[in-house]
Amino acid sequence: MSITLRLRTAPGLRLDLRGVLPSVLAALDVSAIEKLPLGLGRETVPLAEFFDVQRQGDEARLVLQGDLSRCDRIGWQMAGGSLLVEGAVGDWLAAGMTEGLVQVHGSARDLAGCEMVGGELQVDGDVGDFAASAQPGSMDGMRGGVFNVRGSVGQRFADRMRRGTVFVHGDAGDFFASRLVAGTIAIAGRIGAHPGYGMRRGSLVFVGPAPALPDTTVAAIVGTPVIWQLLARSLQRRGGAFSGLAQRAVRRHLGDLAVGGRGEWLLTN
Repeated sequence: MSITLRLRTAPGLRLDLRGVLPSVLAALDVSAIEKLPLGLGRETVPLAEFFDVQRQGDEARLVLQGDLSRCDRIGWQMAGGSLLVEGAVGDWLAAGMTEGLVQVHGSARDLAGCEMVGGELQVDGDVGDFAASAQPGSMDGMRGGVFNVRGSVGQRFADRMRRGTVFVHGDAGDFFASRLVAGTIAIAGRIGAHPGYGMRRGSLVFVGPAPALPDTTVAAIVGTPVIWQLLARSLQRRGGAFSGLAQRAVRRHLGDLAVGGRGEWLLTN
């Protein structure tokens, strides 16, 4: 039981889908949904100009179908319900989300999950630059929730991230976890240049190839076996490359010392 929006015509300009949320659409009939205004460049157009609408039941569940790579702000500030996207999406996916579940069976462009506060975001494909980070002009990145990327991520992933848990099953670009304030990031693939640049706190867990550690990190003298077991058992529930983490030995480094940072690098290989 859900509301399904099927993209009928690909927009010539970027299409802004803010406000198209499960909790909002659940209270509307089909004719009201078709009249919802969408931003198209400098103009607004009715939703029905690009989407076919099908409604079944009253559940707060929204399904978007089609190639939505030119559609931005899907799940923008979502505060509950379930949103499923069957296709690629544009920029600002689930930005500012506070509650609910967003699943994307495809890839996402830039700023996915930026400034998330809660809820869960799952992307089956790749995501672009500045995901889980701060919006332009803002000081804080992702602030809570769970972000699971089954593909690879672009540059400046988790820049200024302050809280939450992130899983990356693929590789990451340059400046991975730059200026990290807090939170946990687990990655299974390789990372680009300048990882952890300006990192102050937080935890980076490397379950794949061991990265080249920056000169501004140092090996920790004291181990934390109990804390590692608790963290590893929590992370391994995601399966895949993260399975069996609790049975692995771990090496711990601290940094970025250039900014007085106390973040930890946990290497399991």
